Amino acid sequence: MFAAYLIFFAWLVTKTKFFTASGLTTSQLVIIFLLKVMAGILYGWIGVYYGEMAQMVDTWGYHYESLKEYKLLTSNPQLFFSSIFHNSYNDGYTKFLAVENSWWNDLKGTFFVKALAIFNLASFGNYYVNVTFYSFITMFGPIALYRVMKDVYPNRRLPVLLATFLIPSVLYWTSGVHKDGVIFVGLMFAIYHMYFGLKTNRFPVLRIIAICLGLLLVLVLRNFLIIPILPALFAWVLATKLKIKPTYTFAGIYVVFVILFFTARYIHPRLNFPEEVVARQEAFLSLGGGSAVDVNKLQPSFTSFMQNAWQAFSLSTIRPYPGDVKHLLSLAAAIEINFLLLIFLLFLIWRVPAKPISPFLLFCLFLSFSVLMMIGYSVNILGAIVRYRSIFLSLLVIPVVARIDWPRVKRMVLGEINN
Repeated sequence: MFAAYLIFFAWLVTKTKFFTASGLTTSQLVIIFLLKVMAGILYGWIGVYYGEMAQMVDTWGYHYESLKEYKLLTSNPQLFFSSIFHNSYNDGYTKFLAVENSWWNDLKGTFFVKALAIFNLASFGNYYVNVTFYSFITMFGPIALYRVMKDVYPNRRLPVLLATFLIPSVLYWTSGVHKDGVIFVGLMFAIYHMYFGLKTNRFPVLRIIAICLGLLLVLVLRNFLIIPILPALFAWVLATKLKIKPTYTFAGIYVVFVILFFTARYIHPRLNFPEEVVARQEAFLSLGGGSAVDVNKLQPSFTSFMQNAWQAFSLSTIRPYPGDVKHLLSLAAAIEINFLLLIFLLFLIWRVPAKPISPFLLFCLFLSFSVLMMIGYSVNILGAIVRYRSIFLSLLVIPVVARIDWPRVKRMVLGEINN
């Protein structure tokens, strides 16, 4: 069954218009799909044999829950779908950002498990067959991103291609049967349609629906990401439409955003965003785990956030350090982040001259760093940090890789070797 589905989807990726319109060859599309399948299989294997130490048990937990939901789907389809909206909490649907006793917090797991249960109709509950379904669906994310970045850097196709599909953590975490791959699809679909809508200055109904559906996927599966995504999108649109320097537009929007973040509680007590970040940090601190690191505890004040800014930045951006390595995944993450820092150093030394930064690239920069800071403030488990940041890492890495003068780097390296 696995072989049959693998062959079918390998054929289907070469016939799917959204994929073929990317300009990638048939062989490239098949290779990308097979890489995602292999990453998904590795993800499942590590979840079995290395799960507790690497905190990778969630993927199999979702699978076993989906088997129960599969039985419910086949016996009582009406209850299967209606139970999504079941809510036994006293606060109803109001605790949008809460980390416990919240329908919104439960929704991400409920939705994902029910999606896997639908997969089980065709896979008969086989985890690795579901990997082939999941790899095909989540391939829409990197293809959408590639089509955007290829348009931004039309003469840098090879660097864009490699940086889009071969960043190890992005490939791994968005290919495993978990929420991250679907979140990546939702975000990249919204970015794809926003980019080409702004470029052509046309937003037909289907494009608007696609943007809304992409954001809805993010909202359902990781609702707190909507908080940094919406101001970034708004600043992008405004910077494209206004005739002032885009940097000023983004800076102004984000100053307002930061002010609202700390003062919205005076408008309504439920809009206490700093308190929600503190609560989220406390929830992660209580989890512990092998990759947890000691951090300063936040307070829900502007002063505390400023005092812990460097801790948040370093935690989410440049860790794990070599000293943090405790197992295979942390070793891979440490090697990767140091390699990416080397790439960034090459960018600083040998970058290709470029035009003033565009609103889209500012969007990538501001969105990625606001999310990284949010992760650094609230999460102290390195395994979770690496997984969460993988969704946004491409938005930073691709522009850097595309701007490096690789022929010059090659000449310098060969010259040193010859000497």
